[in-house]
Parts: sequence; C-alpha cells; structure tokens
Amino acid sequence: MTTAIAIFDIGKTNKKLFLIDEQYRIVLEKSENFAETTDEDGDACEDLGKLTDWVVSSFREVSEDQRFEIKAVNFSAYGASFVHLDTEGVAVAPLYNYLKPLSEVLKRQFYEDNGSEAAFSRVSASPVLGNLNSGMQIYRLKYEKPEVFKKIAFSLHLPQYLSYLFSKQTYSDITSIGCHTNLWNFDENRYADWVAKEGILEKLPPLFPSDSVVETDENLKVGVGLHDSSSALIPYLRSFDEPFLLISTGTWCISMNPFNDSPLTDFELENDCLCYMTFQGKPVKSARLFAGFEHEEQTKRIAEYFNLSQDFYKNIAYDAEIIAILRERNRRILRGFTAATVRTASVFGQRDLADLETVEYTYHQLILDLMAQQVASTELVLRGSEPIERLFVDGGFSKNPIYMTLLAQAFPHIQVYAASVAQASAMGAALAIHPHWNEKDVPTHLIDLKKYG
Repeated sequence: MTTAIAIFDIGKTNKKLFLIDEQYRIVLEKSENFAETTDEDGDACEDLGKLTDWVVSSFREVSEDQRFEIKAVNFSAYGASFVHLDTEGVAVAPLYNYLKPLSEVLKRQFYEDNGSEAAFSRVSASPVLGNLNSGMQIYRLKYEKPEVFKKIAFSLHLPQYLSYLFSKQTYSDITSIGCHTNLWNFDENRYADWVAKEGILEKLPPLFPSDSVVETDENLKVGVGLHDSSSALIPYLRSFDEPFLLISTGTWCISMNPFNDSPLTDFELENDCLCYMTFQGKPVKSARLFAGFEHEEQTKRIAEYFNLSQDFYKNIAYDAEIIAILRERNRRILRGFTAATVRTASVFGQRDLADLETVEYTYHQLILDLMAQQVASTELVLRGSEPIERLFVDGGFSKNPIYMTLLAQAFPHIQVYAASVAQASAMGAALAIHPHWNEKDVPTHLIDLKKYG
C-alpha cells in the first residue's frame, strides 16, 4: 500500500481532494463543483450541506481504496468565510459569501466605536473591505440577527470547519484569524479589543498550532486547516532560506514578502496593502493588484477588435523591438504612472486600439501598461524589507513570456523566476504537518524554476 496524506483543497469554484505520497507526488485526485445556493436575503452563497456531504463521502471512498494507507488529512480553503455552529455542532446560519454587502450604517457604527478607519486598518493590517474583513460577518449577525448570534457556540473559519468534520474538535487557526479579518491586533500579536468587548471572543475556539495534529480514535492525524493563500506560500518557505518575494498571479496578483517586518503605513493601506500570516504566525506584508481580471477583460476587447479567439495572446512571443518602439511612444504616460494609481484600471482601458496597428503591438502595449501597475504594487512591499535576492512568479502570468521578461527588466538587481508548484496550496497543507505523517525528508524538487533576465 502507498502511504499518503489526504488534502482537501476547497476553492470558491472547484472542490478538490488529493492523495499525496511521501515523495509529494499526487497519486489520486477527485474534483467536484456545486451550484451556489442563496442565503435568507437572496444573496448567493456556498451550499454548506452539499460541501459537507461531498467531503465526508469522498474521504470515505478513498479511505476504502486498498491501494492507499491514509495516515493524515489536512485542509486548504478560501478565507473570510465562517461556519457558525451551535452546541450540538449544527450550523445555525448559511455560509455567507464574503462579497455580501455590509450596510453603511453598521460599518459607520463599528468604526465610530473602534477608532477611525485609518487607525484601525493599520493595527489590523488590512484595508476596509466590508464582509471580506470576516470578523465583520459575526459583528453583523450580532446587530442584524441577534437571535442567530445567541445560538452560536463556535464560529469556525471554513478550513477549521472542515477539520472539525474529522476531529470533532473546535479550533481556530492563525492563518485564518490573521488574514484581513479585523480580529487580530498585529501591533500586540493578540485579538483586537473589540472582539472581547462585543462578546465574540467567547465564540472563537482556542488557537491551535498550524503544524500540529489531532489524532482520532481511528489513528487518523487531522490538521487544523489553513487559509489557502498562506498555504500556497509554504512550499517556498520550506525550499528557500534566502529572502525572496512571491507574486501569486490569478484574478488578483498578490506580491507577498515574508521578509518585510515594517508596519503598514496609511499610504500602503490606501493602495491595497495588507498582511497575510504564515503558518508559523509571522506577518507577510502583501500588495494586491486586480491585474488578472484586467488582463481578461482587455484581451476580450482585443480579440473582438481583431476578430480573433480569446486565447490569441498565447501565440504572441516577446518582441524587444516592439517594446522599444512602444516605450518611446509612451514615455510620458509611463513616467507619470506611480504607486498612487495602483488601484485604478490600467492606462490600456483608455487607449484607442486603432492607434496600435497590429495585434502584436496591441498586446505588448497591454502588458506594458499592466507592468507599470505591477511594478508600482510590488515596490510597495519591497520598501523597508531585507534585501530580496529572488522574485518568484506563480500562477497564470508565470507562463506569459512578455510579462516575465518585462518584470525581469523592471527589477534588474533581483533574480526573477517563473515558478511552478503542482497544486501549491494543497502541497503547503501537506508540508505544514509533514513530520506527523511522513518519515522521509522533504524532497528538493517541489518547485520548478525558469529564470528570466
């Protein structure tokens, strides 16, 4: 039998179960997605019942597979989402979507009681994000649905709810509690004062170490679960000792610097900086940029203009001559593009495509405009940092030679790499509890690198 760990990697769209062997090879994969349901207000939300049933039944199925000996299970899931349980372990509310609007009246009440938005954001290491500051979801229940709030015995972030299904123990985890929740005081490394004042602290179970396990009667070792963004950083933290920066690219491009200990400034918070938390409880200064979404929207526009398929850009190689010509044309625009405009749409959205002649020129201009934003965003988390030796890019843009080449040119004193980790957040969840299920050393081949510049 193959010794393995089971990892549930739960995204907003795709729900996955992996079995990973002792060499960190994926030896089995199951995937599912569910239609969303709605909460009592008609807002879309995760179908908690379907998710729970799938997690339990799919684990039972793989545990009965005679090819594998499953020694442990851990979880990686999207953050800012709470499951609220009563004393019997029954959910008393829907798994509300973090995009659900938060009333302005409630928001104003919260910040009037707890200091200005700017001051509170600095201490909690997060911009004001409504229900994406997940502590606000419990605060909303207290004031808008007090009858539900009274029923809550335990509020668990989604990764810890998944862990509860196996361990039957209720715990909190620092990667979820510390990530843009409004619950954590980063200055003093403890819960914020308002959490106890509002009677919420008593509903949050004790923190459990992210690298420890609970052992069940069936000798299954159960991890407490991790916020997926923090989990995806673990393969890099385990593989590299020298200071590095990771740009995780997808819909959002998030520049994560685990080697920057400087406190967030008002300017950085205004430009969409925040702190994630490593599984070891260390803040990770990060900057968000909506560049993946912008790329998707603008490539649709280009495809329609030139009558091409929407994946046309995959066949466009980096052309140094085109870049040189475009830089000369746009020198004034690019020079005026600063960190103060990071959160706005790229310049490309205002460009007339008729001025750009060919699809090659047009697409190179799009990446140039996105890169102006990316550099400004990434520089926010380089200031005040230890000297960074390597910059890794994973996700969609790591496969884009124009993006990668321009990034390497923008940071000539840093080694820039396209990095690839198979299912990084799942691998991170397995690595977090490595000593508890795996007697072998962590392999050195976890990350594939391609250097640019």
